Amino acid sequence: MDKLVYNAQSTTVSNDGATVMKLLDIAHPAAKTLVDIAKSQDEEVGDGTTSVVILAGEFLTAAKSFIDEGIHPQVIIRAYRKACNMTKTFIRELAVNVVPEDKEQMKNVLKRCAATSLNSKLIGAHSEFFAEMVVQAVLKLDDKALALESIGVKKEPGGSLEDSLFIEGVAFKKTFSYAGFEQQPKKIQRS
Repeated sequence: MDKLVYNAQSTTVSNDGATVMKLLDIAHPAAKTLVDIAKSQDEEVGDGTTSVVILAGEFLTAAKSFIDEGIHPQVIIRAYRKACNMTKTFIRELAVNVVPEDKEQMKNVLKRCAATSLNSKLIGAHSEFFAEMVVQAVLKLDDKALALESIGVKKEPGGSLEDSLFIEGVAFKKTFSYAGFEQQPKKIQRS
């Protein structure tokens, strides 16, 4: 769902929670905390900003009734920490162990994870197509130095989403030419 944020200088329409949160001029301390949570989530994960703000808001709503009853905030925080530890234990029980030697199992798990994370994006209808592409790119990275910065995304206007393709190696647009350019090899094979 798109949101419209207007201030005296500009108007922004976005469906990205982090973008909207950054644009808001907030004075209330609790609301500022929610903005900080959204920014942290965006920096660490790059997704889920709206979800963490809604979740934090629900935690605050639940805590309000206890504070109204006179329960000290430290008691509430201790209970939240205990609930967090219980949740972590439950998640560990649900975890699926992936054996790195079983390449096919690892590839399938990575595809499902990628497709799940792509479902909330504009390309959600094509999540299977792009999940395959993402997994191909990640599996090409060096095992020792998993540098995600090594994966580049080049955007070209026109065409459909299904025209996207994965290119192993380096891809760039021709931005210059020089005398004799036509005689140079157009493809270099790795030896």
